Amino acid sequence: MAIAKKEAGTPQSVAVVGAGPVGALAALYMAQLGWRVSLYEARSDIRKEQVYHGRSINLALSTRGILALRGTKLNLDEEVLREAIPMRGRMIHDQHGRQSSQAYGVHGEASRWTYINSVDRGKLNCRLLDAAEKHPNIKLKFGHKVVHCQPDLGALVVETGTDDARETFTISHDFIIGADGAFSTIRRALMRCTRMDYQQAYIPHCYRELTIQARVDAEGNRSFAMDPYHLHIWPKMSYMMIALPNTDQSFTCTLFMPQEKFDAIRSQQQLVEFFQQEFPDAYELIGRESLCEEYFRNPLGSLISIKCKPYHYQDKMVIIGDAAHSMVPFYGQGMNAGMEDVMILQEMLLRYQNSLSDALDAYTALRHDDAVAICDLAMYNYVEMRAHVHSPVYRARKAIEGVLYRLMPSYVVPLYTMVSFTTIRYSEATRRSQRQGRWIYIASGVALAVTLGLAFAATTISLSHHHRRHRQQAPTSAA
Repeated sequence: MAIAKKEAGTPQSVAVVGAGPVGALAALYMAQLGWRVSLYEARSDIRKEQVYHGRSINLALSTRGILALRGTKLNLDEEVLREAIPMRGRMIHDQHGRQSSQAYGVHGEASRWTYINSVDRGKLNCRLLDAAEKHPNIKLKFGHKVVHCQPDLGALVVETGTDDARETFTISHDFIIGADGAFSTIRRALMRCTRMDYQQAYIPHCYRELTIQARVDAEGNRSFAMDPYHLHIWPKMSYMMIALPNTDQSFTCTLFMPQEKFDAIRSQQQLVEFFQQEFPDAYELIGRESLCEEYFRNPLGSLISIKCKPYHYQDKMVIIGDAAHSMVPFYGQGMNAGMEDVMILQEMLLRYQNSLSDALDAYTALRHDDAVAICDLAMYNYVEMRAHVHSPVYRARKAIEGVLYRLMPSYVVPLYTMVSFTTIRYSEATRRSQRQGRWIYIASGVALAVTLGLAFAATTISLSHHHRRHRQQAPTSAA
């Protein structure tokens, strides 16, 4: 394949900073385009760690991420999906432990395109790194922490070694891709050389992870303690807990609450009373000992949303994934959006093969509105998950939306379907959903009017029959 070069000649070198799922995928795409890739990662090789020490072990893989994996033409999508657990809908737990299922697919379909997949972050990352290591154009550089970047020179300042014997060196590349997360070193360098619009917001809610262990019978056979084919949600209006299934038959639970509620729980007794009151069925599944141990041991995580523009500087560098658009996790699109970044960047490089600068201009112009849209949608979906899923009004709206989708699939598509199960641009999905909202409002009004009209007609007919029977039964007067 041809590549967008600054000048004709030998394939040029690109540094990809950050070897998480998005960075590793970017390295593969760039190598397949003919670039010589150096993949830098501050941590050690996670494939050699006995215990994964990264972020949450669960990721939600949906259509955009699946297609990005497929784009490598290395069968990575099939390999990852074989180890994934399909979640076909939400399972809502009420105060009394009763459960109700809300399917993702409007028509009750059962395919990988109408459910999201719970995948192990570490395993996915390892598969991508294995594929990268096999490619002759890619060099993996673990334990290489990029601490500074000089975009005009294409230079990275890199630290290696331990605290006792740390070395620093500078290396230059023709092009730099920053996939180094929400607190990106590459983005900081980009801010110094562009007039970047930048917005960062921590939400008041934090999170802590807990575990529902697998059930083990007398013969040692393991099984799930709950239905594994759902994303489980315990909505509590101002906070919530969710649980995603793991391949070892456990569930990873994540408790999201305002920080002051976490701060108010200082003792094991307070914790137990809180869970018995608010999450009684989850408390029984987690168990007192495991709950107390994990709650006070596991770190309290913060949730940040970052929006910025531009994503590039001339033909020198570009940022992707969380480095460009970090979002709260409530739409399950963080990784999927980052992987889609890689596909779109490749598309622009192929479209503008004679100008890397033009390719990056086009990438920022195309991607920014979508990144802002999904960041906003992720924030809104938290309100929906913790406060609306129990609401009769919410359920009625979803039912009407489903009926309209069946009747007019070309005109009405549920927002969740557009975001999670299609490649419709996030910004376009938002615009379409707003238009559809007006139609659904009108349809709801018509449905309500028809319902009231039928009820009124039924009442009128019933009263008419009653009066008629009353007249027929009344005694006639003597002549």
